[in-house]
Amino acid sequence: MDSPDASTDLLSREPGAPAVAPPPRPASGGAAEALRPLVSRFLGRALPVRFEFWDGSVLEPTESSATAAVVRVHSVDAVRRILWAPGEIGLARAFVAGDIEIDGDIVTTLRALSTSARDLARLGLRALPAAWSGARRMGALRPPPPPPAEEIRPRGKRHSPGRDARAISHHYDVGNDFYALVLGPSMTYSCARFTGPSTGLEDAQRDKHELVCRKLGLHEKPGARLLDVGCGWGSMALHAAGRHGAHVVAVTLSRPQAESARRRVADAGLEDRIEIRLQDYRQLGGERFDAVSSIGMFEHVGASQMARYFETLHGLLVPTGRLLNHAISSAGGATIGGRTFMGRYVFPDGELRDVGEVVLSMQRAGFEIRDVESLREHYARTLRAWVANLEAHWETAVSLVGVARARVWRLYMAGSAVGFDDGGLGIHQVLGVVPAADGRSAMPPTRDGWTVGGEERSAGGGLP
Repeated sequence: MDSPDASTDLLSREPGAPAVAPPPRPASGGAAEALRPLVSRFLGRALPVRFEFWDGSVLEPTESSATAAVVRVHSVDAVRRILWAPGEIGLARAFVAGDIEIDGDIVTTLRALSTSARDLARLGLRALPAAWSGARRMGALRPPPPPPAEEIRPRGKRHSPGRDARAISHHYDVGNDFYALVLGPSMTYSCARFTGPSTGLEDAQRDKHELVCRKLGLHEKPGARLLDVGCGWGSMALHAAGRHGAHVVAVTLSRPQAESARRRVADAGLEDRIEIRLQDYRQLGGERFDAVSSIGMFEHVGASQMARYFETLHGLLVPTGRLLNHAISSAGGATIGGRTFMGRYVFPDGELRDVGEVVLSMQRAGFEIRDVESLREHYARTLRAWVANLEAHWETAVSLVGVARARVWRLYMAGSAVGFDDGGLGIHQVLGVVPAADGRSAMPPTRDGWTVGGEERSAGGGLP
């Protein structure tokens, strides 16, 4: 997904680390006063949080609604990184390197900062005459250290199979154990669907899978043949086969995902119904399916490949076959740039398409659009659950992937939660059908059979 907004520009202190009281120095003077013009350029004069600098000086929050968070700037290197790369990338490097931390609830803090933040990409040295003198006194004009090793710059033609495989590997091959810690037992890396205020993450993910199965009509057609594109760790395939008797071909570009999915299939005793393939969707051909699910994969396709993507999937479906495309969206569309936090550290080459573009492209490929549903608020809640999982197991996460990678994931998920909260990001399920030659769609007359998920629980629908 694209960098949600300025809410992702600062990162948090490691969960569980003891808060360190600042040395008894006055709030004025030192680095705080020298860098006040720079901070004001970023956030305006009304500071929403407390800033503490490496020499013990502080800038107090000036807003009555300020959060209890503290931004800790541990080193002048943080300022160097920001001035030499005056956008998201400079701030991201400062965090990943450990030069900046935030002590406080990360989602709430990022939202407070994003409300005040300005366009960082325009705040180069020439635009900061008031900050020049202070930055120079702090030694911040010297070149910064090299970027952290976690940064990536993909090479080759964008969205070519080889480059796509490398981009997928960067994001998904972090380690199955790490993802299990963050995602929980469902091992589902996509938006859940919460049906009530007390619904937990695992139930919400099960209900999301059941919703997809019902939209695809799998509950009405035992033994249907399903293609799951971008299958992750096999959770959708396991649900469709185990609950509805579907025969599933599931494809992924991540070898660790495929290996884990195959183990899960074997453990569930569903090897006769599920085939996990390490395969690009562009290599599919000559097969026919009753339904196709694409959950959280479309963000990697890109505008240049969108028509081919839907044409390929259309060609794999039998008459009256259905496609459910579940993907993050952005009004007007957005390409994750190479100078963003998301582009360098999280989702290289990712693209978010406008849901209107998706609908139009599906129609051009021959699909009849039958349903569009937004799950925006559900994704904000999903991300908060993932952040909570990561924070609760922080030491284990660091032991698995290192502190820098753990920080990247915490910032990315918390910042994304802010993006879904404020509407900067959206997520939609778009359902299309391949009409038969005589116009038959085999679609149900109403949506009644799609509610909640497999069990009509009395908790009711909607969000708390």
